[in-house]
Amino acid sequence: MTNRRRIGIAVLGLGWMGQAHSRSALRIPSLFPNRCFEPRLVVCADTAPALRERAVNDFGFERAVEDWNEAINDPDVDAVWVTAPNMLHLPMIEAACAAGKAVFSEKPIGGKPEQAVQAFRAAEAAGVRTGVGYNYVWSPLVLHARDLIASGELGEITHYRGRFLTMYGSDELGLLTWRFKLAEAGYGVTSDILSHSVSMAQFLVGGIEEVVGMQNTTITRRPLPSGTASHYGRGSAEDPTGEVENEDFASMLCRFSNGATGTFESSRTIVGPESENAFEVYGTKGSLKWNHERINELEVYKLGAGDDTGYTTVRGGDRFPFHGAFVPGQANSIGFEDLVAIEDFNFMESLATGAPFSPNFREAVDVVSVQQALIDSWKSRSWQTVMDLAENEGAS
Repeated sequence: MTNRRRIGIAVLGLGWMGQAHSRSALRIPSLFPNRCFEPRLVVCADTAPALRERAVNDFGFERAVEDWNEAINDPDVDAVWVTAPNMLHLPMIEAACAAGKAVFSEKPIGGKPEQAVQAFRAAEAAGVRTGVGYNYVWSPLVLHARDLIASGELGEITHYRGRFLTMYGSDELGLLTWRFKLAEAGYGVTSDILSHSVSMAQFLVGGIEEVVGMQNTTITRRPLPSGTASHYGRGSAEDPTGEVENEDFASMLCRFSNGATGTFESSRTIVGPESENAFEVYGTKGSLKWNHERINELEVYKLGAGDDTGYTTVRGGDRFPFHGAFVPGQANSIGFEDLVAIEDFNFMESLATGAPFSPNFREAVDVVSVQQALIDSWKSRSWQTVMDLAENEGAS
């Protein structure tokens, strides 16, 4: 395709997700030949010299800088990917909006609900395009699940169960990295992983009206890291320790706007599930089950199957959206970073064509509106109405 729009990219932070999005930009031309744009890795910002070197030598960025403001204001940059720790999201987003750049931010676009609202308002005021990294909704079988629900094949949706259980924090000797600190991460699992479950539920079923829940910090102290460290890193029993400042576990009951009930749970310290981002959707005519640990399988139950009752396993394949860009045929699997490539392709395609993109900062506010109601219920120990924080000043 000729006359593709060149999209100059700045990536702020070359950690795990910064690398994933950078790889997406490299892969997209070979995956989506009929695209309307050409991605260009212009500049990467990171405080670590080794990562700046990798950005240029291994990922092909034209240059790398220490100051993220310099990256944002590069005249060759059209869109900024914010992949730094949570509490840096807001200043980076505000600067990108002020510079008139499109912004794709990893969730939760701030460590606390009020920061996500500020980010949304900054983008609205600047009139820039936005995207947020709730990448799991781009799984081809999740998109298929949404189509099944929307078609009415499951009947009236009566109940939703969402969970994100992971054991990345289950080791008591796991390091006290930024994810465990209020000043760098904001809240714990409600921002980190429960946000994915809430986003998924809103994507599949719709808005949430009221919630009640609980939280707990399971491991209260962790070894202090020395230098740059991953939250998968491990210390020793002799290391000095520091206090964990946010929640390891959260659970929630809710009622959806359509009358369906819901249950949610998330933990980063549970033992067993390693990346169990999963949902179950129950309707009057059938139900669905999906688990990211088995990303290429969707369990489908439909009434009226006669004697052959039970769930049917639907396996991924190129008959489902975007799957065929990675592998042809049926039951040939795709993985996590393929979902990142799908979302990045769709975001840049929207920049090139002017088409709407979702999830954007508006949907991020929908998620943190639920989070704020949940946090309020911890304090009140009672049901809380979900208030749209974009329309209310009550975020705290």
